[in-house]
Amino acid sequence: MPKRVLVVDDDPAQRRILEETIKRFGYSVATAETGDKALAALKADAAGDICLVLLDLVMPDTDGMAVLAAMRTLPRKPPAIVQTAHGSIDAAIAAMRAGAVDFVVKPVSPERLEVSIKNALKIEALADELIRIKASTRGELGFADLIAGSEAMTRVIALGKRAANSTIPVLIEGESGVGKELIARAIQGESARKSKPFVTVNCGAIPENLVESILFGHEKGSFTGASEKRTGKFIEADQGTLFLDEIGELPLDAQVKLLRALQDGHIDPVGAKHPAKVDFRLISATNQNLITLVNEGRFREDLYYRLNVFPIWVPPLRERLEDVPELVRHFIARFAAEEGKRIDGIDADTSAMLKRYTWPGNIRQLENAVFRAVVLADQPMLSVNEFPQIAAHVEGYAVTVPPAPAPKDPVPRFEGPVMLGESPGAPATIHLPSANGRDAIGIPALSDSGDIRSLEAVEADMIRLAFGRYRGRMTEIARRLGIGRSTLYRKMREIGLEARAN
Repeated sequence: MPKRVLVVDDDPAQRRILEETIKRFGYSVATAETGDKALAALKADAAGDICLVLLDLVMPDTDGMAVLAAMRTLPRKPPAIVQTAHGSIDAAIAAMRAGAVDFVVKPVSPERLEVSIKNALKIEALADELIRIKASTRGELGFADLIAGSEAMTRVIALGKRAANSTIPVLIEGESGVGKELIARAIQGESARKSKPFVTVNCGAIPENLVESILFGHEKGSFTGASEKRTGKFIEADQGTLFLDEIGELPLDAQVKLLRALQDGHIDPVGAKHPAKVDFRLISATNQNLITLVNEGRFREDLYYRLNVFPIWVPPLRERLEDVPELVRHFIARFAAEEGKRIDGIDADTSAMLKRYTWPGNIRQLENAVFRAVVLADQPMLSVNEFPQIAAHVEGYAVTVPPAPAPKDPVPRFEGPVMLGESPGAPATIHLPSANGRDAIGIPALSDSGDIRSLEAVEADMIRLAFGRYRGRMTEIARRLGIGRSTLYRKMREIGLEARAN
């Protein structure tokens, strides 16, 4: 669903002009002719559909400044752009101090308005990310902070909120990269243990001989190398939440101790004379089928039933593709800010392509794909060309390389046979006699005038030659040239060479 902009203006002609203009930008529009109606619309916007307010400062009764002041008390405050027919510096300063993110003067041009809207939405995205990071750090991340508006995630959030109101052990299941840890953090953030420690342990990343020491701690001198006492993860999570990711990787010996900790709240640090009592909330996660592990003897059955008291299944991204556009918008805003690039968004064709892809790597793959696209982007709008690896797997889409401008100096051509499998754009090659009497392939180093050719021109010939010799196999070409695939794609695009479908 397109983002909705709320236009607040007491002039009906101005409202209609702004409504039609903003619709052409690709947004949906809601209107209000008074400040009171605008505040009522914002209060009724429980779903957060209104992403921005375009607010007239001069209105009868409740004017723009009063609306800005009232918006501060709302639980959700979309960014506001104020407009007035009086472009005074004092009015601009007062509006910005009241919370506006930008200021435009009537009549505003469509170009200026579009830039202002895009910048305001970008600021909102970065602010949301900052709020999310701070909330996660404080242990106060809630379900409202998650990007999960699809129907498939409605049940997950409903279960998560129920779990947050209890201390019941929770088992979060789902494929790798679906966001299981975020669900766990949201459960803690809406529970009585929010602001308490949230300790994460990846059970698959701990060396088997150190599992007990890291989880339960050890006393000084309890084994060779134990030069000092160590507090385990269970003690660190006291009064808070312990999140055990990839619980299926936990060794059987450690599973016994974990079972006791769950049953009576006591742990046995390595080398300790007495058990230690801990108060923790356990949330575990797995991307494996624990029942299968139980049947194979790799996971204790009694521990499984102790953990699987309140299971939550997080669906893969392919089952909630309606979340993709909002996730893409979020990642674009974040990575564009990190890379210092201006990226306004993604075009409709590319958005449709991303919603057709199955995303086997789930949200983690989408995040990395957007990061790569932002790095590759040369234009404000991301296109299919910035997602070559995705386009190769979606029918009807292909990366196109724009033709390179004609070189100022023509590339010299040499007589000689073209190599087998060489593309029409590959450079002509010549046979140079070698000491053993056989011919060797060469690339011209001199121009027709006898001058040394630039390294850029020689490099372009080398890429074309490799492209023809290895028949467009990108992995092989990159390996032979000693460069990465992403670098190869970029250089090919620069010289006007189009990648073949492998």
